[in-house]
Amino acid sequence: MDIAEDTATTGQEPLPETDFKIFEELESEVRLYCRTFPAVFERAKGAELFAEDGRTFIDFFCGAGTLNYGHNNDFIKARVADYLAADGLAHGLDMYTVAKRDFLTAFAETVLRPRGLDYKAQFTGPTGTDAVEAALKLARKRTGRSGLVAFTGAYHGMSRGSLAVTGNRRARRAGGVAGQDVTFVPYEDGPQGGFDSIGFLERLLTDPSSGVEVPAAVIVEPMQMEGGVYPAGADWLRALRELTERHGILLILDEIQAGCGRSGRFFCFEHAGITPDVVTLSKSLSGYGLPLSMVLFKRELDVWEPGEHTGTFRGNQLAFVAATAACELWRQDTFHARLAASIDRLERFRAELDAQGGDLVTRGSGMALGIDLGSGSGSGSGPLRAERLQQYAFDRGLIVELCGRRGEVVKLLPPLTIDPAVLDRGLDVLRQGLRSV
Repeated sequence: MDIAEDTATTGQEPLPETDFKIFEELESEVRLYCRTFPAVFERAKGAELFAEDGRTFIDFFCGAGTLNYGHNNDFIKARVADYLAADGLAHGLDMYTVAKRDFLTAFAETVLRPRGLDYKAQFTGPTGTDAVEAALKLARKRTGRSGLVAFTGAYHGMSRGSLAVTGNRRARRAGGVAGQDVTFVPYEDGPQGGFDSIGFLERLLTDPSSGVEVPAAVIVEPMQMEGGVYPAGADWLRALRELTERHGILLILDEIQAGCGRSGRFFCFEHAGITPDVVTLSKSLSGYGLPLSMVLFKRELDVWEPGEHTGTFRGNQLAFVAATAACELWRQDTFHARLAASIDRLERFRAELDAQGGDLVTRGSGMALGIDLGSGSGSGSGPLRAERLQQYAFDRGLIVELCGRRGEVVKLLPPLTIDPAVLDRGLDVLRQGLRSV
């Protein structure tokens, strides 16, 4: 599309060429999102990003699920600003601090106790993969077993232990990761259709000649996001919980992207009414895009010795302050009303797409929606169609991410707090784009 055509279709004036020279000169070739979204972003507010060249973008990407409460949420920002103005501690390792005490208190009162969850918390390094690494390490230490069960389509992080339970071959090859005592089982649903993974696991565990030892843990996402937005059914999660309990296996729920309200409830596993042994959280936990990762586990699993698992940035005080404010949002009726209205609007959009028929398939839960442009076509054109839709959206001021095995799924992650008019504008772009591609 040349500039003249772009001006005609978007109604915007031609923009000056953006300067990417310093990024291309100094930054590694590993960079990804900047290639898909070629703009230099300067400011952000709510569900909108503002580029230095004057363009405005609606954000249905939200930092891959890191900004559930939108950019620069006023309520959270005020708390962080006040803390900084008072010279609050910025870095604290795992020392006792006022900021950490406030967060633990707020999290227990707002999230854990109302759900009947009696967990201890461990703060790990700053990213989600750090939480997964700690969870796997704890499971092996507690059980004395080394094996793990993970699922096809899973994504748990990019460090070595997390990669071992991640299904993506490309990511595993880049990390030089082999099996490492991990048995992969088909997820409940996937591009090839449903699968009786619970029955398959039962057969493996009860057959003395299956070649599979009883593992330390089963790790699962209650909604696979990178794998293509596949929510786990409530009955399936309950059956998995029953199987792991019966065989003395720890159940780890990875809530890093699907948690913190993305499904409409704080934990995505809540719809199944189960209690996992271990839960990993990160991404939107801080509520402001500040790095914060946490592992929750049942009290009897706390077999750590002091200093046995550490991390320099496990005490991000600014993140604690922001996360405390995010907890308070969950106690506000206006927050829940806005979230319910946004979920309803997204569900109506999904129903509209489903009613159109054809080979388009939608999946999701709450404020996560996957538009699969490849599952039903059988022509291999799904990834190309998804890429075209993503480019169409970007050219018209909307940022969406692709996921799925081959990038055939357009993933929508609007902020939980998005303004209804902004949500509708973004959905209109997608509606027009789907007709185009």
